Amino acid sequence: MNFKDRHIDFVKHRKKFFMFSALFMLVGIIVLSTIGLNLGIDFESGSRVEILSEESLTAEQIRADFEEIGYEPADVILAGDRSEMGIARFLVVLTKEEIAEIQSHMVEKYGTEPNVSTVSPTVGKELARNALISVAIASVGIVIYVAIRFEFLYGIAAIVALLHDAFFIIAVFSILQIEINVTFIAAVLTIVGYSINDTIVTFDRIRENMKLAKRIKDFNDLADIVNKSLVQTLARSINTVLTVIFAAAAIFLFGGEAIRPFAFALLVGLIAGTYSSMFLAAQLWLVWKSKQLKKNRFKTAENEA
Repeated sequence: MNFKDRHIDFVKHRKKFFMFSALFMLVGIIVLSTIGLNLGIDFESGSRVEILSEESLTAEQIRADFEEIGYEPADVILAGDRSEMGIARFLVVLTKEEIAEIQSHMVEKYGTEPNVSTVSPTVGKELARNALISVAIASVGIVIYVAIRFEFLYGIAAIVALLHDAFFIIAVFSILQIEINVTFIAAVLTIVGYSINDTIVTFDRIRENMKLAKRIKDFNDLADIVNKSLVQTLARSINTVLTVIFAAAAIFLFGGEAIRPFAFALLVGLIAGTYSSMFLAAQLWLVWKSKQLKKNRFKTAENEA
């Protein structure tokens, strides 16, 4: 795709971009405050039982196996190329006696001992806290890096775009009630890295075009530079995101149930990251930079007077 010889006025629609993002964030806040997140046992107390069989399994079959010994899992998902692995999740922490009873029953049924993992409420809260800290540290590091390499306004615009991307993924998972586990945090951090890379490429082009500009006096001059920079990076952004989306889509379709939420988070995040890099971060920088120019020009006029 080649857009370099075309004139596309992205800046003209900046208010529409801001309105769309604000509207979606409002919907996300409402959903999060009412429905909430479907947290897995990685972040809430509970138990997970992984059953391995030589033959294909069904969710109904696994539920029936547990019902035989008086247990009822909250949900059951299948994994593996032939659905030979069944994963049952319980919302309570199983005792040693209960684990031993389940393992004994499943060994007799399938010939292999199931893997049982439990997470206490304390560990779940600690994992959630560490996940938030890791995202916060990554965000602060990114702001410092971008601010040093470019300028402070670039860093603020970049972090707003990153928060937008992270919240976008969280909101979608809340709306669809997809289970959130540790792999979800890995997906969010992956998207943060991808998004900031895309944003830096756009900002770098803006900075280069500002150096080449003969004069930058007002909003219109900045708007021309932003439009030109976005057009120059548009093909690169589209081609890059498409190649990564194809890989994430393949994982989503053929990777099995266990890794599907991770792949879906990547797909959502890639789309949100490309959108925010081009239509949010650059536009925010434009608005703030034009106000800075106006303020500096006003101060200069006052000093001359």
